[in-house]
Amino acid sequence: MADGKKDAKTKRPSAKKRDIQNEKRRQHNRAFKSRVKTAVRSFEKTAAEKNAEETKTHLNIVYSLIDKGVKMGIFKLNQASRLKSKFAGRA
Repeated sequence: MADGKKDAKTKRPSAKKRDIQNEKRRQHNRAFKSRVKTAVRSFEKTAAEKNAEETKTHLNIVYSLIDKGVKMGIFKLNQASRLKSKFAGRA
């Protein structure tokens, strides 16, 4: 009879489950921050080339990603405001 329960799904302690969830979130946050950094690099590249239309387009993409990061809790509001202000000065 005891062998029949072997097929049942084993329960995890809540601490182990929390570790698994935190690792998933950490990977997601790292990937998102990488997307933001890539967008910033492309913005800075077009800003250095003095291409006004492309710079504005890339700036909008950076703003959008930063705002989404605030919404998801990846960036704090003041940090996002500082970054956006800094990028607006470069545009």
